[in-house]
Formats: sequence, structure tokens, C-alpha cells
Amino acid sequence: MTLLPHPIVHHPFAYRLGPLQITGFGIAILLCFVVAQVVAQRELVRRGHDPEPMSDMIFAALVGGLLGAKLYYVVVLGHWDSMFDRGGFVYWGGFIGGALAVIAVVLHKRAGVWKMADVAAPALAGAYAIGRTGCWAIGDDYGRPWNGFLAVAFPDGAPPSTAAIMAHDFGVVLPPGTNPATVLSVYPTQLLEVVLGLAMFAVLWRLRDHRHAEGWLFGVYLVLSGLERFLIEFLRAKDDRFVAGLTYAQVIALGIMVLGTIVMAWRWRVGPGRNGIYAGRPEHASPADTLVTG
Repeated sequence: MTLLPHPIVHHPFAYRLGPLQITGFGIAILLCFVVAQVVAQRELVRRGHDPEPMSDMIFAALVGGLLGAKLYYVVVLGHWDSMFDRGGFVYWGGFIGGALAVIAVVLHKRAGVWKMADVAAPALAGAYAIGRTGCWAIGDDYGRPWNGFLAVAFPDGAPPSTAAIMAHDFGVVLPPGTNPATVLSVYPTQLLEVVLGLAMFAVLWRLRDHRHAEGWLFGVYLVLSGLERFLIEFLRAKDDRFVAGLTYAQVIALGIMVLGTIVMAWRWRVGPGRNGIYAGRPEHASPADTLVTG
């Protein structure tokens, strides 16, 4: 049942300042890295660790993330003509590329991979939620055709949500006789991902004082992020079905969830070679335990 007489019509957030074009996507990407750095650095300080390496890690994540996101789009999805286009950045490619770049920096600085991974967990979730507002701002990564409550039409999206785009680019089967120029309303999956990203951040923030070994919280993040992406893909307009009706992103998401479960099990207990999260405190203690026991 359609609860709105007409869908919400989306227009991109983009302005020109002389030769420069300012877009909502660019602003969101900038802010997500800023927020990730602030959250991770403050968490390192709160745990009694040096926050200095985080700046280099954020820069590595930016470079590796953008490069990985573009290479995934060009190589894995086969868009060879889009290497130098402004668009065409895929989340899982960015996640993998950014993770590899950050690990290289952490190993070089001997900053502690598991320590950094643990504080990165809530920072990544918060950054993800902010980054998805950029997808909304430019009308990218929307969902399949839908006429329900809060359905959105993207006449100027990237690409526009026209019947021709839905049929040709995303393989959506439309009723015979549908005008190819018709702008269809769709699921606003970008906003759903913003909400789910904030929910992930809330859960990880609530668990940040855990008593497990460093890295356990990153395992939780992997499980939650994989689950979020696996579910949202059922609503996304996609053209990359891989196996059994699942998209490439869903297959990767399942792998990420398995990896997260392994990390959680591996880092479940504090012990030799598996430090607790607080520097200079008993390995099993939280700040509250330290205050009580003196």
C-alpha cells in the first residue's frame, strides 16, 4: 500500500565555487575520516596508549581505501572504462584496501595490530554511517523499485532511477510497456545504512570496556558490518549476482562474518600474547575494577 501520494524526489547536493565542485559525497568522505581519527585517538588515550600513530593510519586508510574501492569497481566488476571517472567506488574494495594499508603502517611503526584494531572498531562504524550520507547526497547506491512509505525517486541520481537504467543496468524486470524514461521510486537504502551504521556504533561503543583480549571488539565489528551489508543487499539495485542469487558483496559479507567470528573466538581470553585493552593495569581489569581494588 502506498502511504504517500507521491514519492520523495531527491536532488543531489552539489555546488560550484568557481572551478571547484563541492558535493555532499566529498564532504561526507572528509568528515568520516575526521570522525574516525577523533574517536580512535580518544579511545587510545582513554585506554592509556599513545595516540600519535593514528594520524598516519588515517592517511593510509584514505589512500588505500580510495585505491581499493576504485580497483574493485574496475577489476572485479569489469568497469574498465571507469578507472579515471569521479564515480565508481565500492565499499568492500575500500575496506580491504584501507585495511591492508593500515596494517602495513601499524607493522612499520610497531604500534600493535590488535590494539589498533580494537579501538578502530567503533571508529569504523561511526565513519561508515557518515560516509553513507554522502551516497544519499549524490543519489548513489539506492535500492530496487518500491512504492511504499518514504519511497524516493532519483531523477538526477548517479545514475538516475529511470526504468531504462533499472532494466539495463540492474536487470530489474518491469511491466511490459513501461516508458524507459519514467523515473521510478525506490528503497532509500542509503538512509537505511546510515541508521544501521549508527546502531553498529552504539553497540560497539557500549562494548568498548570489554574484558576480552585486544582485537575482540574488532571481531564484533566484522560480524555486525558483514550482517548489515548482507541484509541491505536484498533491497539494493544491483547488477552483480554471483551465486545462488547472492551478490558479490553478499558473498564477501559472509566471509567477513566468518572472519569476525574467528577473531572473537581467538581473542576471547586475555593471556600470554593476548593483552587486555588497558595499558598499565592488570590484564583482566577495567577502570572500575582498578578503582575498587586500589
